[in-house]
This record gives sequence, structure tokens and C-alpha cells, in this order.
Amino acid sequence: MKGAQRLCDKGRVLDSSGVVMAKNSVANGEIFLIDYKCEPKGLRAIFESEEFGVFDKPSGVLSHPNGRGCKYSLYDEIWSLYGRSAAVVHRLDKETSGVILVAKNLASLNALKMLFENRAVKKSYFALVSGRVEREFVIDEPIGESLEADEVAIKMRICENGKKAITEIYPIEYFSEFNATLVRAVPLTGRQHQIRLHLFHVKHKILGDPLYGTDTATFEAILDEKLSVEERINLTGASRLCLHAANLHFEFNGKIYDINTKSDFKAKFLKSLKV
Repeated sequence: MKGAQRLCDKGRVLDSSGVVMAKNSVANGEIFLIDYKCEPKGLRAIFESEEFGVFDKPSGVLSHPNGRGCKYSLYDEIWSLYGRSAAVVHRLDKETSGVILVAKNLASLNALKMLFENRAVKKSYFALVSGRVEREFVIDEPIGESLEADEVAIKMRICENGKKAITEIYPIEYFSEFNATLVRAVPLTGRQHQIRLHLFHVKHKILGDPLYGTDTATFEAILDEKLSVEERINLTGASRLCLHAANLHFEFNGKIYDINTKSDFKAKFLKSLKV
């Protein structure tokens, strides 16, 4: 009964009139159920245990399905491999590539989520940023929600009364042809868009970022895929967000896991800078 009510609440039950049934409504005639059909593309985990798997998510793939219009997400893969009890433990933005943790069952999901909530998971990322970064440094700037009415709802901002946010930045390689630096970013806190906003704040915007450093109209045009590759590169510096989750380090059930990406992210970053 609870399961049936949950389906109704999610708008996945229709009757013969074609109207999505609201809570406590009465069905008439035939009843239809909208279900999620998995269409996997063959993505496989780069690491597996009995409790979880770790995937190298490509840029452009949603971590979660975002409604009926979603044609493909990581769930197409994980539900096909592990069943409907599997779920991603944490999120990566659609354009952020890299390692993402997937629980194979509800018990593992709850336990692994607690590790993230307790900051017991160490993460590191690589980003290709504008300008030359010559030395390592720490960004310690609080982050809060944007208050501007004309800005995108998900956009964050640096503000004094925001939540504490700290990111360590380490330069790796400078590319003079593009005046861009590959950096390793280590977030010591887990705020929304932390690395993207922090690097934008210190004038080293991540190349390809559609949100920070662009106006609302440009962001929406990129989101709706209305710009050509050349137009996007001209506006943001790359055809994708050049941010890659590279490592997860944590202890779980008495074992220490140190999982690294298998992707050649640097080559993919550089390829995205050209048409």
C-alpha cells in the first residue's frame, strides 16, 4: 500500500482519462504505471566490492535521472548491473567527470552516506583553469546561496555569513598555448560548487564552466544545448567543464580504500579547448 501511494505521489500513475492521479484521488477505468526503463551503454565499474562499486562517470552524464525527459543517466548502468536497490552515494554535476561511489543496497547506501556526512571521505579533483598558477595555496572563503533575483537558482556566492568552505590548490602543469594551468584541488569541506566558485573567486576560472563567469542567458543557452561547440569555446574557454573527480579515500567495514580514476582526463581537457 505504501509503495502504491509513493508511486501516486511521484505522479507515475495515470488512469484511462490520461490524467496523472493526485494523492487520494479515485482511479477510473484502466490504470497505467510509468516505469523507468534502463538503457545501458556498457559503462562498467573501475572497482567493485560486495557492498559498492566505483564508476568513472563521463562528462555530460547525469548522476541521477532528472525527470521523464531524461534519456540517459548513470542509473541506466547501475540498475542494470545491481538492481533497483542500487543508488549513487554522492553527486557529481552533469559536466563533471570522474570517480563516483555507488552503493549496491540500502544498508550500504546509508552507511556510506554517513561517511560523507561525517567528512570521513577524502576527495581530490583535477581542473584546467585560466591563467598561470605558480604556487600552491589555500582558499578559505565561506559559501552561501545567491540572493540575486535574476541569477540562476543553483548559483552560489562567496558571503561572510555563508558556510565555511576550504579548498587546497596545487599547480601541476602550465600550458602556454592556452594560458591555462592544470591544478589539483582538494576540498576540505563539501559545499555546492565549492571548487568551481572558489577558483572563479581567485580569478582562475575553470575552463568550460557554464555557470561562473557567464550571464544567465549564456548559461541557459548552454544548458539547452543551443550553442555550437565553437560558440561555447569562445564564451567559456572549452566545450565542457574541465573538472574531474580523481580520487576517493575512505575506510569502510574495517578496510581502507584508495580509488583512483582510470581516465586520461588531461587529454580530454585539452581536446575540449579546440573545435
